[in-house]
Amino acid sequence: MSDSADIKNHLGKYWMIGAALLVFTGITVAANQLHLAVPLAITVALIIAITKGSMVAAVFMHLSHEKKWIYGALLLTVVFFIVLMSVPFLTVNDGIGTPIHVPAPAHTGGH
Repeated sequence: MSDSADIKNHLGKYWMIGAALLVFTGITVAANQLHLAVPLAITVALIIAITKGSMVAAVFMHLSHEKKWIYGALLLTVVFFIVLMSVPFLTVNDGIGTPIHVPAPAHTGGH
């Protein structure tokens, strides 16, 4: 494929994603006009934002060609999430900071 045909192919993709982003922006405005209940409005807004963000990241940031790096970053995120979630469980039964209970001296009779 020649360079100019390759450039036209990429430009076509960019224009298509740009148009899709414009359409999703219109959907965002229309969803706002519906005055949905708060939980549903948040869900719809997140779905639209995730869709738009993934299009921008995949095409304009060229992340669709970086699958190994993305999966590596996701795996690293999961590992650190597990580590951070396990830290409180590891500290529940440790003895740091707990007072040592020394039995009181026995009372020896007399005053």
